[in-house]
Amino acid sequence: MINYTKEQVDYMVAEYTEEPTRETVELLAEELNKSVKSIIGKLSREGVYKKTEYTTKTGEKPITKLEIVQELAELLEIPVEKLSGLEKSPKTVLKLLRSRI
Repeated sequence: MINYTKEQVDYMVAEYTEEPTRETVELLAEELNKSVKSIIGKLSREGVYKKTEYTTKTGEKPITKLEIVQELAELLEIPVEKLSGLEKSPKTVLKLLRSRI
């Protein structure tokens, strides 16, 4: 059983390539009477779907406190184990330390 015709696939790819947003996916799902997951799956198999990258409220790529502590250890040229427990500090403090080193 074929879920999508060639015309539907071509249409989906063209629409999504022109406007690669979640809204486009939702519109395609509504137009083609398919689920959003189905549309995303097909666009992924076609090699055009781009996962939305999460950003923080400030527009930055998210980073964990542990990753910041690892960066601090590298900057200070000490083993990360020596900074054990530092990852429990507030993220703003860790970022401040990183920016000052």
